[in-house]
Amino acid sequence: MRIYLKDVKNNEKVKIYIKKADDYLDEIGYTEHGFRHVGITADLAFKILKKTGFPKREVELAAIAGWMHDMGNFLGRENHPQNGAILAMRVLEEMDGDMNEIAAVGEAIANHEEPSGIATNPITAAVVLADKADVHRSRVRNSNPATFDIHDRVNFAVVKSSIFVDQEKKEISLNLNIDIKICQVMEFFEIFLTRMVMCRKAASVLDCEFRLEVNKTKLS
Repeated sequence: MRIYLKDVKNNEKVKIYIKKADDYLDEIGYTEHGFRHVGITADLAFKILKKTGFPKREVELAAIAGWMHDMGNFLGRENHPQNGAILAMRVLEEMDGDMNEIAAVGEAIANHEEPSGIATNPITAAVVLADKADVHRSRVRNSNPATFDIHDRVNFAVVKSSIFVDQEKKEISLNLNIDIKICQVMEFFEIFLTRMVMCRKAASVLDCEFRLEVNKTKLS
């Protein structure tokens, strides 16, 4: 049977896995990876594939993968993409999903993170771009700026983040507004360079160029 995002959102196991994953990351000092983040990732993955002209079913599968992509974190941060893919495929099998579609979702989840992840199809590419686009101060849980690590500081410095698909120019642009009093642009690149390289490769799978704009200055 065909499974839709609304079905996955209502699945009790998925709800538990996402909450457990976010609770675990909270305990070890990571930024927010809960329902806010997976919701944004699912929504952006949906929009990216829709605007680049892919079939409705692939668009829906990208949204499903986006919703489920981080739930393997409670089994350990290092291998969370692969662990999450296994969990997701088991849940979707229990929901009597189509095996080809289940495999596509699993592949996207398993390959969404650098340095090991490789986007080789549109669903994975959309999830990669959507996930990396969610850089924002609202993800920072630490309430004391004096104790920010570099990830906290970079995320907190981003006051606005948006991704724009120009189908005519075949460009996917990530536009960030950064408070340079909190984080310099070079510091941003210190931790995000590998992510931006991954975004460029993902965009190429969608036959697009990836552009990064920081404070209205084009950097790529």
